[in-house]
Amino acid sequence: MSEPKTPTPAGDTYKGWVFKWTNYIKGYQRRWFVLSNGLLSYYRTQAEMGHTCRGTINLATATITVDDACNFVISNGGAQTYHLKASCEVERQRWITALELAKAKAACMQAESDDSGDDFSPSSPPVAHGQGGRTQNSEVQSALRTLGSKVEDLSTCNDLISKHGSALQRSLSELDSLRLTGEAGDKIRQVTERATLFRITSNAMINACRDFLALAQAHSKRWQKALQAERDQRVRLEETLEQLAKQHNNLERAFRGAAQANATADNKSSAGPGKGEASDEDDDNEFFDAMEEAPEFITVPADPHFHKSVIYPTYPFTLNEEPLVMNQESPSQELILLKKRRTRIPDKPNYSLNLWSIMKNCIGKELSKIPMPVNFNEPISMLQRLSEDLEYHELLDKASKCQSSLEQMCYVAAFSVSSYSTTVYRTGKPFNPLLGETYELDRRRESGYRSLCEQVSHHPPAAAHHAISDRGWTLRQEITVASKFRGKYLSIMPLGTIHAIFEKGNNHYTWKKVTTTVHNIIVGKLWIDQSGEIDVVNHTTGDRCHLKFAPYSYFSRDVARKVTGVVMDKDGKAHYVLSGTWDEKMEFSRVMQSSRGGENGTEGKQKTVYQTLKAREVWRRNPLPEGAETMYYFTALALTLNELEEGVAPTDSRRRPDQRLMEDGRWEEANSEKQRLEEKQRSVRREREREAASQRTSSQSEEAVDEDSLTDPSLKSAPHDSYQALWFERCEDRITGEQIHIYKGGYWEAKDRGSWEGCPDIF
Repeated sequence: MSEPKTPTPAGDTYKGWVFKWTNYIKGYQRRWFVLSNGLLSYYRTQAEMGHTCRGTINLATATITVDDACNFVISNGGAQTYHLKASCEVERQRWITALELAKAKAACMQAESDDSGDDFSPSSPPVAHGQGGRTQNSEVQSALRTLGSKVEDLSTCNDLISKHGSALQRSLSELDSLRLTGEAGDKIRQVTERATLFRITSNAMINACRDFLALAQAHSKRWQKALQAERDQRVRLEETLEQLAKQHNNLERAFRGAAQANATADNKSSAGPGKGEASDEDDDNEFFDAMEEAPEFITVPADPHFHKSVIYPTYPFTLNEEPLVMNQESPSQELILLKKRRTRIPDKPNYSLNLWSIMKNCIGKELSKIPMPVNFNEPISMLQRLSEDLEYHELLDKASKCQSSLEQMCYVAAFSVSSYSTTVYRTGKPFNPLLGETYELDRRRESGYRSLCEQVSHHPPAAAHHAISDRGWTLRQEITVASKFRGKYLSIMPLGTIHAIFEKGNNHYTWKKVTTTVHNIIVGKLWIDQSGEIDVVNHTTGDRCHLKFAPYSYFSRDVARKVTGVVMDKDGKAHYVLSGTWDEKMEFSRVMQSSRGGENGTEGKQKTVYQTLKAREVWRRNPLPEGAETMYYFTALALTLNELEEGVAPTDSRRRPDQRLMEDGRWEEANSEKQRLEEKQRSVRREREREAASQRTSSQSEEAVDEDSLTDPSLKSAPHDSYQALWFERCEDRITGEQIHIYKGGYWEAKDRGSWEGCPDIF
């Protein structure tokens, strides 16, 4: 046969035919196995490698056991276990050797990945400056990782040689004690096979030693030169600093002498000290050009006294930096008896599930069209998740008291960032709301606001949200979530505009959400990143804040999850700079002066240098409650969202049975209930479409059918669907021109009356 029967090494990749146990009817079947990058995958034939993988197991967490001469088992302790059989013992041992080496490498790479944040911490000193320093640091790190991998290879081979050497020694001892009988042939064959195994393992160790030696010889001279260059550079820097210190001391003395002489000669006693103060302060307020890897702008500290006295005497506001909030609430308030809310929910059960078996056929599909078990969910609906945006409502309370629209913009921008802080560890998927499902969040007694969400469309899924506060602000949004599964990661793109309206000044702000990416869907630990740009626009004054969410990069020296922004007026003049992270805190700094740097950026773009006052914190994330890791990493607010309350609508998410069963830890019952609710929703929709079809005219029958109907007729989104939301009405937004749903009123009045006759039966 032209196909190889033994594994073929290709660098760190091993390929070959191995018999795999399938079932009791077919028994062992020959499959093509590929070992690469710590992953063992198999295919029915070699031709399938380009399009269909039958299964993959990660060796970093797998165990490898040997059954007999030719059989061996690979298991990850969960749902994946491969029972394999080689054609002979020698071939089996080749696979065992390759698998153990790959497992050691995978474990080492996983450990490095877990500690990668320490290797590239922004606080660690760089090896050198500029692009050369980054290249040298990357080369050294790469060489160290390669050498460490070779050391692991040597250690693994050494263990194998010891193991096989002992077995060979035992066989030789048994051969010496035998007489010339019929067993001699079997023992001689056994000794020959074990000698072959020992030779294979020894060759692997020799090759690893040769690679290690070649790497050491190639890099030793370069490291010596690099070390010597660093030493020479340090000496030169020390000498230069010493000379600069001496020159600075001499200049300072000469300057003070000249200032005193001018003060004596001039009759205007205030002129001399004024110039002296200005020049002295100017030494501490230099402008610096942008570095090559700098962001879109750079901030440098500024002294308010320097600008106040000399440079900007006509600047239109005082420079003694005051807090953004001018009118603080009176500390003496009437005590209100508040409802005690829960601080715990049942712990998350430990259910195992093979994610790949469900997701491998869903690549490129819309996430809302994939039937998913509750194992991937968290016991909360998308409507409740949307209501979590109000966790940091205090930012809007403070913004409503601001005298300046630019100050107000700082709080609104921080509020737009704060909504992502709850997603750091929340890898669970919220329940898709049923059509007509609602959720109310009444915190009027505690915090002065109340909120209502309603699922107004099913395909595409869209939720309308309206919140109003007694403290002078209104928040409304309609969010449609588009999501795509890309194999290794999941992209979630929220579509729709968020509106914040303040009674004071009638300022109307809008912005959109950024893209959320869930990484390591198939292999590894799930983690979430936010990336993109947000433009917060004040349509009343023309003010604008441009926020940039930097995507995570392994090689970046910036802090992870970084967010930067600039608040500008309608003329494009910068007034505030915001910086921080979307998972921890945001700070603002008042801009005193800005200038354009040289062409140091990529593609010759100029960087803007902002000279600012000292930064002040505008928002900080609330700490998670104790034991959050066993409660889906819910925040203190999220723990209360699904708590049962009296008087809510019959369509409220708290009354959803599958979500309640999941929260109680009864996941099998929750899955059954989830299927029942979805089928009930399909039946209601089919009935509604039949009624609409009986009333439409002949011209309407020729209208196009939604693309979704091609995949599932029961879920088609025909233009004749007569569904109308109960508490929201569809209209055109006068600001954005979009077709949106706006709250039309009546919900809270119906709750006061306890009258829910118009609510549909969806549960």
